[in-house]
Amino acid sequence: MEWSATSATNAYLDTLHLCGDQKRACESSTRPEPGSTEFISALAAGTRSKLIVEVTPSASQSTIGLAAAARQTGGKLVCILPEPVLGESEKVIQDSGLKDMVEFKTGDPSEILLSYENIDFSLVDCKNDDYTRFLKLLDVNPNSSVVVANNLVGAQEGLGGHIKGMKEVRSMKNPIGKGMEITMIGKTDGLMGKRYRGRGSHGAERNEAHRLASKRSRSSRWVFKVDEESGEEHIFRVLKTPLTDRVPKSL
Repeated sequence: MEWSATSATNAYLDTLHLCGDQKRACESSTRPEPGSTEFISALAAGTRSKLIVEVTPSASQSTIGLAAAARQTGGKLVCILPEPVLGESEKVIQDSGLKDMVEFKTGDPSEILLSYENIDFSLVDCKNDDYTRFLKLLDVNPNSSVVVANNLVGAQEGLGGHIKGMKEVRSMKNPIGKGMEITMIGKTDGLMGKRYRGRGSHGAERNEAHRLASKRSRSSRWVFKVDEESGEEHIFRVLKTPLTDRVPKSL
């Protein structure tokens, strides 16, 4: 998985701008942790994801962030949601100017997911009781893909705790805020530090740097950066003060 710092930066700033200007459109019952939307957008764009799939109860900030990432990569976001919220969700995306980047699908995610193969980037809202089944139905790109499980509660696990029979699997829980797990599959050296196999990083071998990075404060925001030359991953917190609470020039 070749990392593009330029795409990640552009998607990050684009998402920051869009969600800032459209606060009412971004509001939802599944509002993400502060900063997580930009983080997800930068991750999807930085990994050059073309086919992006989201399973969600309604369009939210995350939908806007993933659509912004698709615009950077020349890809497409497939947003799977319930029929009753389709009209409202379409308006959210239309108001953001990202209509051409999103393809809405309504119905049972278990059936719709079967139509998509080699998914590069996935985001599944885990407030749905069937989230585990949805995660298992994802046909991920075995060479390089990212699966984000959001809104996990307590000891709930995302894809990293259930995936079997696939090598080069690494998972990181709570990289930003709470209730999120990111699982990377395939050649993603440099994006998540230490390499894990099988069930991912839920055991004692969890990288200490990731553990520290998961801690947050409501008076801060997280920044994700990968050095293009060394491939090293950096996740760090920027305190929100009058001098630092500004849009970064780069990631």
